[in-house]
Amino acid sequence: MKTLKTLTAIALTASFLAAPLVGFAQDSTPKAKAYPLTTCVVTGEKFGDGGMKPYVFTYKGQEVKLCCKSCLKKFDQDPAKYMAKIKEGAAKK
Repeated sequence: MKTLKTLTAIALTASFLAAPLVGFAQDSTPKAKAYPLTTCVVTGEKFGDGGMKPYVFTYKGQEVKLCCKSCLKKFDQDPAKYMAKIKEGAAKK
């Protein structure tokens, strides 16, 4: 019985001490590639025009900026088309 209590105490202590280290594992994810364009990939509008704040998200490791969240619907209809435009813009830089 004493052995069981000791093993339980060791297991609980180890899990308690290891819990803060979980955050370090999550921080090691690679960052998304920076968005290379100065315009919305869907509409071609320059960011900041009309006072809209860009909608930013990550798609398959690439940062994507749209002039507004409503452009997301068009992006989702054909993401390969828009990702090709982003890749082309990155190649020009």
